[in-house]
Amino acid sequence: MAVLALVVVACSGSASSGSPRPSSAPSIGPSSAPSASPGGVGAIEHATGATDVLLRLEEGGGFVAPSFLATQAPIFTLYGDGTIVYRNPMKDGPPPVGDIFRLNPFRTARLSEDQIQATLERAFGEGGLGPARPKYENNMVADASTTIFTVNAGGLKKTVSVYALGMDDPTSADVLARAAFQKLAASLGDFDRGGTIPSQLFVPAGYRGILLDGGPGQPNARTWPWPDLTPSDFVAPADPNSFQLPVRVLTPAEVAALGVDQAEGGLQGATLIGPDGKFYAFSLRPLLPGEAS
Repeated sequence: MAVLALVVVACSGSASSGSPRPSSAPSIGPSSAPSASPGGVGAIEHATGATDVLLRLEEGGGFVAPSFLATQAPIFTLYGDGTIVYRNPMKDGPPPVGDIFRLNPFRTARLSEDQIQATLERAFGEGGLGPARPKYENNMVADASTTIFTVNAGGLKKTVSVYALGMDDPTSADVLARAAFQKLAASLGDFDRGGTIPSQLFVPAGYRGILLDGGPGQPNARTWPWPDLTPSDFVAPADPNSFQLPVRVLTPAEVAALGVDQAEGGLQGATLIGPDGKFYAFSLRPLLPGEAS
């Protein structure tokens, strides 16, 4: 299957990049999408819950600033009910607001069962995840990021981590596998083909706010926006395997109190003057379905 072709059946599925719209996913139906395997629709068994992750692509690590690490989120997720939440990592977000860098917002849509099957078949087959090993290294590159694929369908449950994807040694024994992973990652990150397939703005139900000591004063610092919160309300999770920076789950209303429009994709670079008079660096990351913090 060279491509996953999708065509709109809902006449009003498109959303403009302007004002936020509800994050319920519109339906998009197949026309020339590859058929499922010979077993027919549902040939690849999978969970059907709205928070069950069937296929996920994320990228993390590398030599980057803490604010970048704090706001990293999965690039693409396919859930059991057919909902997809994704954003193209190559696309710019809204223009900066002073020193605040607004990130590219996520988009969402709903796949039919045929499209779920075709997406999983492509990932397992052409994308190379079916026979893939858990880990692919590249000792010729330092301080690069790691691309991580997670699959949980068809009796296959595993994570495939590929270090320095796209910086590949043509003499490596894994060159063909890495090329398949790179092609799959590119297609998932641009799942709507540059916006030609209708989707909606994903409006999160909650956000992860990350607060760090900001050091000396900043000329563009903003007044602390939350009268009912203090810096001590931002704490590192007790679970050592969780995100280990001072965080707090914020509601959309609390995010709106920052006074920064179009922040649905998250933000970096904000400086707040705390109620204690200290300066704090603040970052924001949207929570995806199934994420609690």
